[in-house]
Amino acid sequence: MAPNPSRRPNVIVFFTDQQRHDSTGVHGNPLGLTPHFDRMAARGTHIYHSFTCQPVCGPARSCLQTGQYATQTGCFRNDIPLAPDARTLAHHFGDAGYRTGYIGKWHLADHEPVPREERGGYEFWLGANALEHTSDAYRAELFDGDNQLVRLPGYRVDALTDAAIRWVDERQNEPFFLFLSFLEPHHQNHRDDFPAPDGTDGPYTAAWTPPDLTALGGSSAGHLAGYWGMVKRLDEALGRLQDALKSLEIDQNTILLFTSDHACHFKTRNGEYKRSCHDASIRVPTAFCGPGFEGGGQVREMVSLVDLPPTLLDAAGIPVPETMQGRSVLPLLRGDRANWPSEAFVQISESQTGRAVRTARWKYSVSAPADPNSGSAPSYKEEFLYDLLADPYELRNLIAFQSHREVADVIRARLLRRINEVEGAAPHIELAPATVPVAQWRVTSEEARS
Repeated sequence: MAPNPSRRPNVIVFFTDQQRHDSTGVHGNPLGLTPHFDRMAARGTHIYHSFTCQPVCGPARSCLQTGQYATQTGCFRNDIPLAPDARTLAHHFGDAGYRTGYIGKWHLADHEPVPREERGGYEFWLGANALEHTSDAYRAELFDGDNQLVRLPGYRVDALTDAAIRWVDERQNEPFFLFLSFLEPHHQNHRDDFPAPDGTDGPYTAAWTPPDLTALGGSSAGHLAGYWGMVKRLDEALGRLQDALKSLEIDQNTILLFTSDHACHFKTRNGEYKRSCHDASIRVPTAFCGPGFEGGGQVREMVSLVDLPPTLLDAAGIPVPETMQGRSVLPLLRGDRANWPSEAFVQISESQTGRAVRTARWKYSVSAPADPNSGSAPSYKEEFLYDLLADPYELRNLIAFQSHREVADVIRARLLRRINEVEGAAPHIELAPATVPVAQWRVTSEEARS
């Protein structure tokens, strides 16, 4: 079915939880887990360098709902509810005449079940604030719009996908915006496990381990097979949703965004799975398809989670509010790269109060010595510097190398600029002592700008 030029496109966000970018074939995973995502990325627009702006569930979700960084939303750690007056995607699409719906994990409220005033303006609701606590792999329990408990049949990924397909089917004749939020491949908290569908994790036992996990271990030996099984089922769900759109003849008039809130380092960088500056925490798979994105190719610029809300509004023809701190990626598809930042900016909380920038080549991160649950800090200490060209898996921290002091200074200035732009602050950054002898090479300030 050809797109209807008189009707704005439908929009669906397919949102996973804690999914690494290298779980997908287009990012080098050899296990064949994601044929539907890979096809979507190849035929639509693949955001190759896609990063969360806050590697923990609640803060990242506040950023994706509002287009603002966590210090602006106030949700700089878990268990801080989204402000009642926050303007979300649901408000913007609803004001433009869209039917809006939310299915799945929310993690932005103060109560369970989530009262109407804490649902971010979504018209239809079938959700739970902390789905990892209200449900299990084969016990998908959520709450409807009247806060009545609903138990959906099937494995949790399938149950939510079935609900989404039913919702789309009932609203196919009017513009709709659906946010479909899975828990998978996040761990099941109460037993610290990654429960794949029965029988699906066996083929992935000792099948392939990403190089950072091979080097560092963590919990990956016991958890990775289940994680891969969860990723496989999510991709199958993506394919089922795409099949439903095609059968309803609305696939050509529906924008579909696939992304995740953060990634997973399997207890290699700290005591749990995220909350660090490393790509294993912050780099996620992201792709668009549908009107405005078909044949968009591979976007190589650094794109943040905070850039996705303005992109969706822009693609739907809805004005992007000035309050959004991200920017639409659509100009990049037209070759307009003049004003795009050359680095992704990341705020980190809970394990630390940290800040980081990630460029095409460099990763630079600082951490505050104060309370790790603070939203921001007046001063930080240098913590990490990685040369991603030579060390893509971030196994050699160069922050104390005299040979890399010049590059650290250049990127430190870039980080301070981004902090000022986003937070309106000018913190002090204490330099790391140059305790390591000069390496065999010296990196110039010109290389630091790459």
